[in-house]
Amino acid sequence: MNQAEFLTQIDEIVAQHHLLQHPFYQSWTEGTLSLTSLQEYACEYYHQVRNFPTYVSATHAACDDLEIRQMLLENLMEEERGNANHPELWLRFAEGLGVARDRVLDRDYHEKTRESVRVLKTLARSEEPARGLAALYAYESQIPEVSTTKIAGLKEYYDVDSDRALSFFSVHEKADEIHSQMTREALAKLCQTEAQQQQALEATKEAVVALNLLLDGVYESYC
Repeated sequence: MNQAEFLTQIDEIVAQHHLLQHPFYQSWTEGTLSLTSLQEYACEYYHQVRNFPTYVSATHAACDDLEIRQMLLENLMEEERGNANHPELWLRFAEGLGVARDRVLDRDYHEKTRESVRVLKTLARSEEPARGLAALYAYESQIPEVSTTKIAGLKEYYDVDSDRALSFFSVHEKADEIHSQMTREALAKLCQTEAQQQQALEATKEAVVALNLLLDGVYESYC
């Protein structure tokens, strides 16, 4: 298939499993989640947030293309650099919900949360960088819209409106528009053969299913 067809198929896979279709996020949008459910989610999802930079670094290490590695390095630096690194921003969100950061850091994660992270980490560590890139795109391409929706719900229904508490989402509203577009372009550049395209498509499906799996565990256990 040509590049346009390949990228269209990837976007279709993401759309079919978009996180905003999950009952947990739909309930968030409607304001029907309890505060307790949101607090448990904040604790569980930190496992994904703190591991996300390792997906980027593993994909970077597997890739031979210098320009793509440079793009991934910039992404990684934004994730982990300084006192306002992204795991720290998530902890501030949890605190905004009334959750002490020690409770987040000491969390015994749900089985489905651990499996979600395991799948994404495995994709990132693949010897085929197309798989890691596809997993990153599956995640980052959804985050701007998800972040906008979360901010609106938090302000309207849960009285969470401080810049400190919302900073994780406000940062990702903008940053992941850029990251996902650059990753999309990198996928088109890297996946020149049918085999590479199929690897990327399969990895996209695995990634979106894994991302939903974490929400499954939270929804089933706390909603």
